[in-house]
Amino acid sequence: MKFSLQHTVSAAVVAAAAASSVCAAQTGRESAWVGTWASSFMAAPEGNHTRPFALTTLRQIVHISNGGDRVRIRFTNAYGVDPLTLADVHIGISSGSSSIEAKTDHAVTFGGAASVRIAPGAEVYSDPVLLAAPPLSDLAISFFIPNQVMRAETYHDFANETNYVVDGDMAGAASLNGATTIDSWYFVDGVDVPAVESSRTIVAVGDSITDGALSTKGANSRWPDVLAERLKKVPGLENVAVLNQGINGNRVLNQGYGPSALSRLDRDVLAQNGAKYVIVLEGINDIGRLARPLAPEDDIAAENLEFGMRQIVDIAHEHGLKALGATLTPYGGAGYYSDKGEQIRETVNEWIRTSGVFDGVIDFDKITQDPANPKRFNSAYDSGDHLHPNDAGYKAMGEGIDLMLFAK
Repeated sequence: MKFSLQHTVSAAVVAAAAASSVCAAQTGRESAWVGTWASSFMAAPEGNHTRPFALTTLRQIVHISNGGDRVRIRFTNAYGVDPLTLADVHIGISSGSSSIEAKTDHAVTFGGAASVRIAPGAEVYSDPVLLAAPPLSDLAISFFIPNQVMRAETYHDFANETNYVVDGDMAGAASLNGATTIDSWYFVDGVDVPAVESSRTIVAVGDSITDGALSTKGANSRWPDVLAERLKKVPGLENVAVLNQGINGNRVLNQGYGPSALSRLDRDVLAQNGAKYVIVLEGINDIGRLARPLAPEDDIAAENLEFGMRQIVDIAHEHGLKALGATLTPYGGAGYYSDKGEQIRETVNEWIRTSGVFDGVIDFDKITQDPANPKRFNSAYDSGDHLHPNDAGYKAMGEGIDLMLFAK
């Protein structure tokens, strides 16, 4: 197969596009597109995750928030050290497992070309695709990586979704027989739909509790999923989308497993089309390091976390976004619990509630705590590790958010 119709995208072009999105937020100019699904990407550590993909098809399943009569896909080579070539890209409505609903498969182009070459550090949007995508539906995004050895440095580790890899160019196949399953997303970090009246987006910035750790795989029961489903039922809020930008192990101040919250705001929040609100649920991993510090910067105080959160709020405000502070959920009994960390958690939570820094407060601590022992999860919401909620806990979190926080 030949891939002569190919567009090359440089980091400079994508940076200009991101700057344009930020400029639109600053000036109040409405975007023609609104984000309906996104994921925060990171550099894969050495080992199995930096697997070579060559002469391989990937099919990845994403659960969107808003629907539309067209979609466009954002691909990323943010952490790549080599150019990334994608060819024979397809999108359709998932019918479960690796299968696509009949007659929904559509080929995807890039400036009319059938393939695209993405430079290291760059991102690229596809051309619009005339696909009727219902709200809260699952899309299957497939693409072929041609004859090259591509080290997969750019990925989202914990998709909590089953994705598929198969040899050869099978991107247009109705199902991928004999495919290998993978638990991460590679190279696809966003889906947009056309903006309509009252379209806007909530960006949830967080760690594994936002990412949905220990929720049921493939069930879309993370708290941002619950919030998105609730919004669809409220007149006037049905066009408010939710983007989940959680990363397992994420921290506010320092690098953890993935870039810190402060270092990823431009890409993961400000550059998201239609972004009007950011929910900040971060800090428990900063606190958790106090149990076993690995570096001098791990020895934090409440004032350090408050400073970092205030920075996030100030940046959001400068770009026209409202910032909502979420209190840190209980972690008594967790593997990295410490008395010092608990004191900081309680201090920071009270600061979130009372300082007035945030435009609104979501009290996840009160929602999930054991009334008889506020340092611990309510047993009905505890996944068993005393750090992450179970499905019931995530549901309580999503249902406990005051939707009027997102009224214009």
